Amino acid sequence: MSRHFASAGPAASGAANPIQEPGTDESDWRRWGGWESMPDVRLPTRGRVVVVAAHPDDEILGFGGAIALLAQQDVELTIVSITDGEGSHPRSRIVTPSALARLRARELRCALDELGAARARVVRLHVPDTGVARHEAQVVAALAPHLRAADLVAAPWTGDVHSDHEAAGRAAVTAARRTGTSCALYPVWMWHWAVPGDPRIPWHTARRLELPPHVRALKRAAVDRFATQIRPLGPGADEAAILPPEELAHHLRPMEVLFQ
Repeated sequence: MSRHFASAGPAASGAANPIQEPGTDESDWRRWGGWESMPDVRLPTRGRVVVVAAHPDDEILGFGGAIALLAQQDVELTIVSITDGEGSHPRSRIVTPSALARLRARELRCALDELGAARARVVRLHVPDTGVARHEAQVVAALAPHLRAADLVAAPWTGDVHSDHEAAGRAAVTAARRTGTSCALYPVWMWHWAVPGDPRIPWHTARRLELPPHVRALKRAAVDRFATQIRPLGPGADEAAILPPEELAHHLRPMEVLFQ
């Protein structure tokens, strides 16, 4: 996950980068009455699920509770990291991009362990961070073999107003169509820049996944594993946390939302 490189798509709010702007407080989302009208998500109870992420941590933030529930059902899991997330702190004087890539890969594996998904297969495509759109056709070709005979692919939402997230979602949708795989899209940054009932959001396609308390605890522990993202790397603005507590609050609520 990165705060940089918002798309110029139709969901943009008019700010140069709505991800950089002050976001919607989680208390506003908690008070929203729209949750009750969302149908429930039905996850596979057997077979194989492929989870696509633009950066290591996207899949935990947007789909971590689902991963825990799938692991409890012994569903086979493949996690595809399109980039290594090496660009989250581009001006850091403490961690180099290559070191950050290694750290984030380790954090992802630890997070999966926390979710009970230690047996998940992790595939790293090594596409340059912030460059997924430039390599979108390559990503589609890489995803297609993993999607064949899969029961579901989950990927970042194509309207998330982050170019990497949107390109990852588009690539997953295209690969899913080519392979006849069911596809679900999870929002990540949407909770920051959108507002409850936002007309830019396709709420009619939204599905709600309730997370039991023990699953919420597992997800909290998994998110905590991403030290490079939730805690400062050091002093100074260039080393600041990408995900401060007010941002994490969106991803630690008692439910997850998928667009299907």
